[in-house]
Amino acid sequence: MIKAVGEREIVLGILLELEQEGAHSHIVLRAALEKYQYLDKRERAFITRVVEGTLERMIEIDYILDQFSKVKANKMKPVIRWLMRSAVYQLKYMDHVPNSAVCNEAVKLAVKKGFSGLKAFVNGVLRNITRNLENITYPEHKDTVKYFSVKYSMPTWIVKKWLEMYNQEQVESILTDFLKVKPTVIRCNLNRTTKNKLKNRLKDEGIEVSDHPYLDYALRISGYNYLQELESFRSGDFYIQDVSSMLVTEIANPIQGDYVIDVCAAPGGKALHVAEKLNGSGLVEARDLTDYKVSLIVDNIKRAGFRNIKAVRQDATILDLDSVEKADVVIADLPCSGLGVLGKKTDLKYNITEEMQRSLVLLQRQILSVVQQYVKKGKTLIYSTCTLNEEENMGNVRWFLEEFPEFQLSPIVDLPGAAQGCITLLPGIHESDGFFIARFQKAMATSGNPS
Repeated sequence: MIKAVGEREIVLGILLELEQEGAHSHIVLRAALEKYQYLDKRERAFITRVVEGTLERMIEIDYILDQFSKVKANKMKPVIRWLMRSAVYQLKYMDHVPNSAVCNEAVKLAVKKGFSGLKAFVNGVLRNITRNLENITYPEHKDTVKYFSVKYSMPTWIVKKWLEMYNQEQVESILTDFLKVKPTVIRCNLNRTTKNKLKNRLKDEGIEVSDHPYLDYALRISGYNYLQELESFRSGDFYIQDVSSMLVTEIANPIQGDYVIDVCAAPGGKALHVAEKLNGSGLVEARDLTDYKVSLIVDNIKRAGFRNIKAVRQDATILDLDSVEKADVVIADLPCSGLGVLGKKTDLKYNITEEMQRSLVLLQRQILSVVQQYVKKGKTLIYSTCTLNEEENMGNVRWFLEEFPEFQLSPIVDLPGAAQGCITLLPGIHESDGFFIARFQKAMATSGNPS
């Protein structure tokens, strides 16, 4: 039977939707794979790799196209531009796909989409690239910013910012790591099962499993097709969560009976981890801004089966008077530029701007100004982000300590990258996403003048 829609046409549809709708790639890709559930594992893997790879390498791909095409990539019609980008990705990075097939299928797809007048252009450019794959010229190494930008497909403003913060070797390690294919990291639900039982169950389901070196209950998995197909996932035996996110709960170190507020909690991974650590005691209030985000938390609570956690719709920028000085732990994992997770959210680096990043710093400070009031005297506030930018991390720590002197940085567990109450995790240097965590403790009493 001839399929009505082939894998490359699905890829093109996803990439066009991303440009036209401005949606997040992982959401659009997931929706497409759910729509075309009849595809086999190999076809689904092809779609995923080409979509993610084309986005990951887009700056480099455009640089290549511009060397061989009289019409620059940003001037091409959207259908032709994305068709050519995805074809160049296949030519350069998918050795098992014959170059002739890539070129022929691209021409056929151009015709099918109503661009028969451009089939000679598509064929000519792609054939020329095929013949010269080993002769592509790149920026000179001495122009570090441009070289890194093209080689690793990272916007120049981000490269410049990171070179101001980290040395050249660190920056290249970070950029290299973002382009690596890595296993999924999961957290074992120890209230439901043990790590060894989970490992055996996953292996029985045909999944490759290995231990993560940082936390005993963290595992790496690969070789699966669709998570919802796994009974171990549906039954709540584990959660998809990077080890950097798990460290938030480790550093918060909740104790039996604690009341914990997680102010920007969706989809609820950290809040559920805290609830698990409390072993049925205390209460975790997982808050977020919208009904949709709260529904995500509710779904995960149901899957976990915990009773010491509830989801609440609450704007973190607005003071909740009933929560003032009520919490033993406040977790503020706040909206950020997300530049520590570019290996998973491949299109984010093209959508974030310096202006947006500066706006996020102000939002983070606004939220911190509110939620610090929920912390009991002598208790804990955790601030974390999944970005690598100084202004959102240590910059905000310095600002917070100056604005709220009743708080001090509190020592955290002995982990790689930890120093003076903060930890910075760098991709390629640490075995995790890029992440930042700071632990603050509120003074037992505010000092004042003696009467």
